[in-house]
Amino acid sequence: MLNSFMEILPDMIKAFNETLYMVGVSLLVAFVLGLPLGVLLFISSKGLFSENRALNVILGVISNMVRSIPFLILLVLLLKFTQFLLGTTIGPAAAAVPLSIAAIPFYARLVENSLREVNKGIIEAAIAMGARPWLIIRKVLLPEAKSGMISGLTITAISLLGFSAMAGTVGGGGIGDLAIRYGYYRYDNEVLFTTVILLIVVVQIIQFIGDWASRKVDKR
Repeated sequence: MLNSFMEILPDMIKAFNETLYMVGVSLLVAFVLGLPLGVLLFISSKGLFSENRALNVILGVISNMVRSIPFLILLVLLLKFTQFLLGTTIGPAAAAVPLSIAAIPFYARLVENSLREVNKGIIEAAIAMGARPWLIIRKVLLPEAKSGMISGLTITAISLLGFSAMAGTVGGGGIGDLAIRYGYYRYDNEVLFTTVILLIVVVQIIQFIGDWASRKVDKR
């Protein structure tokens, strides 16, 4: 049993690194694009200083459409786009494309919800003082919602970890691919349970770091 485990240890390390790559890239894309999208969804909503009903509806519909598609179906739908973008549909880099697209609206909605928890009185005071929209966003909204946005990023990272395991079943690599190839197809329960335990440990670490960072910046 120990010998068989040592034989696949290099593959397990490689799979773990591929999973970290997929989650890391897609999480970065989600933050870079999802954060401004979430801010736009919030400030363009009814009663806010940059209210724009048409923009809010369009962004909301697009976000909800992407979020409503199960990830495996989204992955298949984006195969041609991934092929066009990277020239391949196999490997962690290819899997990062649908992961990123799934993560952007997911995180954007979490950012929007965090911003809705900001005290309206603070926003109104900034408007009364003549602050411009960009200044309100940068000096009021983002600092006040920082704790919630970090929690949202934590939730997004954990969700992406699960999605990456699904991507592994269709050639994306990573821990999911290892679990299917060695654990399922070869009926090796040791490998299957090891990958599950590894995922659980990673989730716990992500959650711990996210909770710590969220508490650290919480002003309440």
